Amino acid sequence: MIRPILRYGERVLHQRAGPVGELSVDVRALIDDLVETMYAAPGVGLAAPQIGLPLRIFVVDPSGGRNAGDLVVMINPEFVAREGTQAEDEGCLSVPGFSAIVMRPSRVVIRGLDREGRPQELEGTALLARAFQHEMDHLDGRLFVDHLHGVKRDMIVRRVQKLRRSGKW
Repeated sequence: MIRPILRYGERVLHQRAGPVGELSVDVRALIDDLVETMYAAPGVGLAAPQIGLPLRIFVVDPSGGRNAGDLVVMINPEFVAREGTQAEDEGCLSVPGFSAIVMRPSRVVIRGLDREGRPQELEGTALLARAFQHEMDHLDGRLFVDHLHGVKRDMIVRRVQKLRRSGKW
């Protein structure tokens, strides 16, 4: 089922998500909904808090659905390693219409569970590293806007507030 994606300012987006316990039927259905919602948006990643559930689950597919083997489901992820830097333009399904250059690690290694509950450790470089870090931020209550400083951050936040006041957000 395609779920509505929450937008910047919603409380759950700014709070740390809790760990997933048992991989129940509901959790498996949530994963399916995350994948379907991500592809419909379209996006390359989506975290459970973005659809209103404060759980440590995200999905990523840097191919945008063109290559089924690229889909990553990560439950209760944690970083094992982060190194290097890359500066690329970044947007977010929860901050539609906005983007900015964000500094991220150029290589990350994450560890967590796959959709079957099996341990997995994955390495990402370039776009995949960026996507992993971006989705991990969602699980920690951060959005790409929170990495910005000064005028660029203020400009986005003010425009979002104006859109919210006018009922267009």
